[in-house]
Amino acid sequence: MRFLIFVLTSLMTGMLVGHFFAPDFGNLYEIMLYTLILIIGIDLGMNFRIKEIKKLGRTVMVLPLGTILGSLLGALAASSILGIGVKWGLAIGAGCGWYSLTGPLIGQYSTVYGTLGFLANLTREIFTVLGYPIVSKRISAELAVSMGGATTMDTTLPIITKFGGSDVALVAFVHGFILTALVPFIVPFILQF
Repeated sequence: MRFLIFVLTSLMTGMLVGHFFAPDFGNLYEIMLYTLILIIGIDLGMNFRIKEIKKLGRTVMVLPLGTILGSLLGALAASSILGIGVKWGLAIGAGCGWYSLTGPLIGQYSTVYGTLGFLANLTREIFTVLGYPIVSKRISAELAVSMGGATTMDTTLPIITKFGGSDVALVAFVHGFILTALVPFIVPFILQF
């Protein structure tokens, strides 16, 4: 619980600093993200065992497909509840948390839905950061990875590693990698209709 309070406090502090002072960090966030991934990669390398990959084989392949299906079903339900066109809802859901890609892709067709796609997928990432520590205790830590979607390969990987462990970090990385490879094809495919 203390960790969640720290994350929320940091997020709110960052929002206030950004609103009142607007510092220009340039690409510092990218450098920090790559540093985090490097550190997690080192941790994975230190604990890497071939037996673990064989044991994870089926889970690693099925989980991303389940994440895509769940995202699309959730998007279908949300679009009908919110009165959004099915095409737009499915395209937003197919982003699987990758807000920096989903927003611009959808924005080529509609700025309103592009903005909504950006915000919905950003919200998914924020909910993963806040919710994974809680959800991973209630259900399998491997299954809880699906809530992060494509972000499990990068931005949410530190949270998943901290609360799920190194074994789950490997699942999360592969999960995010597969989704990152699929999302750029799925979103434009949906938008064609």
